[in-house]
Amino acid sequence: MAAKAPQQARPDITQPHQAGDSETIPGGKITYLAPAPLPTGSLPVDFNQAIGEVNATYLDFGGSLPTPFTWQFTLGIPFISFLWFALLTPLVLGWMTSGGDLTFSSEFMAFFNLTLGMGLWGGGLSLALALFIKARYHFKFRTDIPTRFHRQRREVAFAPGGGKPPIIVPWESVAAWVTQAQGVTQYGVQRQYGLGLGFIDPETGQQHFLELRQSGMPLALGLWESVRAYMEYEVHTREDIQDPQGLHQAGDPPYEGVHTFHHARRRLHRRHREGEIGLFKVTLWYLWHILDLWTIPFYLAEWEIRVIQKAGRKTLPASLDEWSQPLPKEQWAQSSEELVRLSAEVRRIRERDPQRPVEEIFTEAYRRQGIEA
Repeated sequence: MAAKAPQQARPDITQPHQAGDSETIPGGKITYLAPAPLPTGSLPVDFNQAIGEVNATYLDFGGSLPTPFTWQFTLGIPFISFLWFALLTPLVLGWMTSGGDLTFSSEFMAFFNLTLGMGLWGGGLSLALALFIKARYHFKFRTDIPTRFHRQRREVAFAPGGGKPPIIVPWESVAAWVTQAQGVTQYGVQRQYGLGLGFIDPETGQQHFLELRQSGMPLALGLWESVRAYMEYEVHTREDIQDPQGLHQAGDPPYEGVHTFHHARRRLHRRHREGEIGLFKVTLWYLWHILDLWTIPFYLAEWEIRVIQKAGRKTLPASLDEWSQPLPKEQWAQSSEELVRLSAEVRRIRERDPQRPVEEIFTEAYRRQGIEA
């Protein structure tokens, strides 16, 4: 029997940790990014749009809306599977077996009659599976309760659910880590990456966790850096972290949709006219969007967002309404002196050696500042 895919490990955050610490786990390791929340040097990008509302006062981690990419994946994979069996396979087999009295067209049609059914079955089954997975995520979007990061208070509110009151902890006490692991499945070696956040209830000492799987280490670091940079007043809007290509324009809805597709196409043509990209990249862009059914995923994303908004979504408890309000500037909480000194040291080390691993930079910064774990 094949081994199961590696599971995301959960560290014991009741034990002392600091940014730069690492732990070995079966098939991989955990690397701490906080506490304290030091700058990673990664680009603050929320590629999968895990972050919901962002304003001048707070950021909601979780509670984001569906994106066209999820529909591109849901529809594109089954459509490509259908094309693979129904069209590409008979083309290749027809070319390989034609010759002499056997013409390419006759061989292609012979194989096409055989593979068309395979394509319909394969594409249909993959579509059913993809829609099942999409439906599960749809209801998760509707029931997820976000964790709110209030940067003026420098506090984080976490709702454990189950009717329990929200937990409010200092920003600089939040534990954060990235997980990288691999294991062997029936499909071969599988790598997994994830970002984890940990909170300790100050009254009960109970640990609470938020965990998000990511497609790669840069995406995990970029997501954490989005939150950290917001809390340290380095980014200020959703567009800063979710729209690095500038596809959102004034008057657009606050989510991705058909308008995003048209903005992206106009940007592609402009970059080609200005000689920034060549015809090859333009062709690849059109090929990709043809294979994932052009604007259909964007229309479906807009439809799903309307359904979620009409049905209503879980929000933080009403008891946090007052806590969520903006504060007069003279009441804004300030970064600790230790965090300011460590962050400056991290930037000095990275400036001299930008390719150095982030955990080594953090450890070196602590050593230089004479701070022990």
